[in-house]
Amino acid sequence: MLREAVTNGRTWEDVLTALGRSTRAGGERALVKAHALRLGLDLSHLGRPDLSAESCSLEPGLAHLRRAAESLAATWFLLCGRNVAFPAEPDAYDLLVDMPGGLKRVQVKTTTFMSKDGWLAQIGRRPYSKGNNAPLIPYDPEVIELFFIVDGDLTVYLIPSRVVAGRVQILLRTYSQYVVGNVAGLMGRRPHAA
Repeated sequence: MLREAVTNGRTWEDVLTALGRSTRAGGERALVKAHALRLGLDLSHLGRPDLSAESCSLEPGLAHLRRAAESLAATWFLLCGRNVAFPAEPDAYDLLVDMPGGLKRVQVKTTTFMSKDGWLAQIGRRPYSKGNNAPLIPYDPEVIELFFIVDGDLTVYLIPSRVVAGRVQILLRTYSQYVVGNVAGLMGRRPHAA
């Protein structure tokens, strides 16, 4: 069956489908490939899968904003010509940025919560507690120098921590002078609600 599937297939997905194996499971391809190599089968004609149809179905959404935010922040700083480092272990800051005045510790935040007055961003942190339900406390402005915040419209804010010191939540429209850009172009068409 394996010889026939490899001979007739054009992609690894074709081979896996012919064998009745999952094309989604990560180890299936490696397992089948290992068996085919042991049998000495020619695999050179099995190219990468055609992603054109799959990539058309990819659609960014705000549901993934929180996961993407650190990468967006790092990219923004890199595009500004600044060097960026990620902490080796979890820390109070998400990024270290080499700025003209020295290294700055940056906390990255996102919000997709629109209040009646505008985007509301939570900029506090929860100290460790059983159940992670302790009340929010503000970041120490001597530990975090900058907040990089992305709102649900994908507007980017770079707010010095001393400006929001002591707060755990802010209404972003109050800080419009700290808007440094917008990354909505990454969404293709329009942001899709979380």
